[in-house]
Amino acid sequence: MYCTACCGYLKCEQERDENMKKWNWGILGQGAIAVQMAEALMKEHGTIYAVAGRHMEKVTAFASAYTVEHCYDIESLLADEQVDIIYIATPHTYHYDYIMRALQHGKHVLCEKAITVNHRQLQEAMALAQKKQLILMEAMTIFHMPVFAKAKELVEQGAIGKLKMIQVNFGSCKEYDVTNRFFSPQLAGGALLDIGTYALSFVRWFLHAQPDTVLTNMIPFETGVDEMSGIILRNSLDEMATVTLTMRAKLPKVGIVAGEEGYLEIREYPRADSLQIRYTRDGWTETLDAGTRSDALVYELRDMEAAVSATANNSTLKLSSDVVALMDEVRRQWGMRYPFEDEEA
Repeated sequence: MYCTACCGYLKCEQERDENMKKWNWGILGQGAIAVQMAEALMKEHGTIYAVAGRHMEKVTAFASAYTVEHCYDIESLLADEQVDIIYIATPHTYHYDYIMRALQHGKHVLCEKAITVNHRQLQEAMALAQKKQLILMEAMTIFHMPVFAKAKELVEQGAIGKLKMIQVNFGSCKEYDVTNRFFSPQLAGGALLDIGTYALSFVRWFLHAQPDTVLTNMIPFETGVDEMSGIILRNSLDEMATVTLTMRAKLPKVGIVAGEEGYLEIREYPRADSLQIRYTRDGWTETLDAGTRSDALVYELRDMEAAVSATANNSTLKLSSDVVALMDEVRRQWGMRYPFEDEEA
C-alpha cells in the first residue's frame, strides 16, 4: 500500500495518476495546525481553494500567507458548491457542529483530533456521512504515517511473535494557566482528549480487537479536567496495553509493542518516521525507516483524497470510533462530564 522504499507516500510519485481529479480544499480555522495543513496543501497542490473562519481579519491574514483563492465566512464556505473537502482545524468542542454542517452541505470532511468529544456525536456524524455517501476521516497522524503501516505489517507477519503487551507514554508539560483552553472544562480540556487520543490511537492501531476491559485512575487539575491518568486495557484475545498521560510533566512520547519473540519501539510516535525492532532470542536490534516526519499532514491529505477518489478504503474511521468509545468509558469511570454534555443530555 505504501512505498516505503523511496517516498513513503500512499502511492509512489512515479505511480501516481497525473490525470486524477484535483480536489478543492477549504480550511476551517487559522490556528497552528491549520498553518501546517496549508503548508502541506501548498507542497502537494501549489494552491488552496478556500479558507474560512469567524474573524475575517484572521482569515485574510491567513490567505495572504498562502496561495488561497477565496476568503470566506463559515456559511459561505459551506455554500460554495466548488468546495469538495473541508478540513476542520478548530478546537475539538466545535468539531461535531462543523462536521454535521459540512456533511449536510455535501462536503467530505477531514477533521482534526479528537474527531468528536464523545461517541454519541461521532455515531451521529458517521450515520450522516453514510447517508450522504461522503467521506469522514480523522486527521490522526498515527493512522496515516507510513511507519505505522510498516510496523503493523511486521506485527501481522509475526516478526515479534504473538502480540502480548503495548506500552505508551505521553507527557506534555503545559504552562500553568487556569484560563488556557487545555485546562478548561467548557472547552473539553485535559490530557485525555488533547494527548491521550494519540496514545489510545497507537494502542488501537495494533490491537487485534477492541478492549472490553478498562481500568483507570485520574488526578484532576484544579479546574476539574484530567491532569494525570493511568489506563489499563485488555481485549478478548488477552492482549493488554498500559497508557500513561500527564499535562504538567514531560514524558517521552514512546510506544512499545511487545510480543513473545521481540518488540517494536517507536519514539516521538505522533509523527514518527522510524522504528526499532529488538529480537528477544539473540538481542539483535535493527532500525527501519519509513516516510518523513515533516510530511505528516501530506500523508493525511493523500489518504483523504484517495478515499474520496475511491482508490482506497476509509478503514481508519472505525478505529477513530473505537478510540472515542474508549475515551467515553475512561471518563465514565472518572465520573467526569463536560458542562455542555449535561446540557445536551
